Amino acid sequence: MNIEEYLSNFNKFTKDPSLNVMKYLMEKFDNPHKKLKCIHIAGTNGKGSVSEMINNCLINAGYKVGKFISPHLITFNDGICINNKQITDEEVQEILVPLSKEIEAYNNTHETKVSWFEVITSLVFIYFEKQKCDIAVIETGLGGSLDCTNIVEPLVSVLTTIGYDHMDILGNTIEEIASQKAGIIKKNSETVFIEQPEIINIIKDKCNKENNKLHLIKKDEVANYSYDRELQKFDYKNYKNIEINLKGRIQTNNASECLEVMDILKSKGYKISEEAIRIGLKTVIHKARMEELSKNPTIVFDGGHNESAIKNLKNNIKQYYVEKRNVYIISILQTKDHLTILKELSDDKDAIFYFTNGVNERPYVKGEELKEEAKRYIPEENIFVKNIKDAIEESIKKYEDRNIFIVGSFYVYKEVIDILKK
Repeated sequence: MNIEEYLSNFNKFTKDPSLNVMKYLMEKFDNPHKKLKCIHIAGTNGKGSVSEMINNCLINAGYKVGKFISPHLITFNDGICINNKQITDEEVQEILVPLSKEIEAYNNTHETKVSWFEVITSLVFIYFEKQKCDIAVIETGLGGSLDCTNIVEPLVSVLTTIGYDHMDILGNTIEEIASQKAGIIKKNSETVFIEQPEIINIIKDKCNKENNKLHLIKKDEVANYSYDRELQKFDYKNYKNIEINLKGRIQTNNASECLEVMDILKSKGYKISEEAIRIGLKTVIHKARMEELSKNPTIVFDGGHNESAIKNLKNNIKQYYVEKRNVYIISILQTKDHLTILKELSDDKDAIFYFTNGVNERPYVKGEELKEEAKRYIPEENIFVKNIKDAIEESIKKYEDRNIFIVGSFYVYKEVIDILKK
């Protein structure tokens, strides 16, 4: 089986989301998801960071940990790992051959066809159960209630910061989006959430309805903050002088969620030392989020693609990269709020802006369209439209004395890595 060719036949998401496909396919494989001990994570911003933190702490505690995150960055294999080792093509094929027969049977008898994400999520549950993972860290793909990962019955549900994203699917208000994300809160379980006053009642009501214990993190419990170029330090409750190597103060909130999850797991009998937690947070890596790809010149990749993420990016630039002026290389999918993203970044008045058409077949906002909008805020002589390869090469040659930020989409990461390698 040619894996890439086979997967290319599927639409990314279904237009009619439900959990019916997942229930059907999982039943054919003896419901592997029910045999897994899961941490289930949803949110608009921060879920990738929280997933990586929890994963790294549990690995350092000696557990065999499955991790499923999306989107993948280079191949879909890199989103499916056990103890940070990617699933191999041979392992994929071993599962995908029998799975494909059940998918074909479903598609032949149902009007709504199986989506790409349902194929991958089914593969993930079968793989993690087959490999006898002690625990699985599962990140939602989109939303919560009808996300195809939402057939799990988690030990703990984690909700990271909730904001405006995927509004065409999840709703037009923060309340509607929060209700969708809160769908991962399950009966007789436990939930961790960072307090957001505008939606806290939605989360509390859902927890009460499901007899679910809410662990609410209040921002004033994150104390004694300090940082340097390498590490951030803070206290959370009884944890003192915790160090994390991910950039941006928002990561202290994400790390606090991780610490809360560790305490919940310890209360359930998991053996997790404080040393394992400290090492896990100090050594965690999250690719494509404020990832410094080069030091000379300074090239940073950040996949942030909504208002909250771009504001975090701006805060991080002010915190870590104030010594030089900036260049932005920007690609934005049509499904994202490109107007808000441009307005936010245009605060940087001395910056140079390159707009691209993105990469591959995905629907990106055209570079010329981005340029026309940007002219409302940015001097035209500071705006260029190039393909991503030319934008990177030209910015390195002409602006090596500046910081170069590649932002707006995770899906250009592979292309960027390939360009920089060459």
